Amino acid sequence: MTVTNPRDKLTYTEPLATGEVTIDASPEAVYRLVSDPVVMAGFAEEFYKARWIRGAEGPAVGNWFSGTNRNGWRRWVTHAEITEADRGRRFAYRVRTPFFVPISRWEYDITPEATGCRLAVTNWLRVPGWFVPIAIFITGQPDRAGTNLTNIATTLLRVKEHAESRGQAPTPGGDPGLW
Repeated sequence: MTVTNPRDKLTYTEPLATGEVTIDASPEAVYRLVSDPVVMAGFAEEFYKARWIRGAEGPAVGNWFSGTNRNGWRRWVTHAEITEADRGRRFAYRVRTPFFVPISRWEYDITPEATGCRLAVTNWLRVPGWFVPIAIFITGQPDRAGTNLTNIATTLLRVKEHAESRGQAPTPGGDPGLW
């Protein structure tokens, strides 16, 4: 993946960062992991805490969750709306600030393989150009593409290790420390 500079590439015609991994677990088990932001926060780097909001209790199109992120001493909150929830196949959501500025789109595609599945993650930048300097200040990351590429690889490795070592995914909303 080529690292892009958000200031120079605001057409959003290509993903900002991608990654994929083969996992020796069923597509349904992997879907249960990636479709639960509370669980995924246990595997991610910047994204470290999530909770369902607006009455949502699980992954369904139109449901919302709030994510708390960190980088060193910096902290920021985002809100995400689930846009696709196809059990065992695809999970996607769009992220915005609490004050309605679009940030990104995340897509998780699960493809059955001989002994498990392939999990592909695609991250699309949706930040308006005027907000890029503010986002850099808030997050402390001038290279969002490089940061997301590295973080995706780390998260995928953790999801793979968890799914393969435990043999099954936790129930949605479960505590990642308990499996």
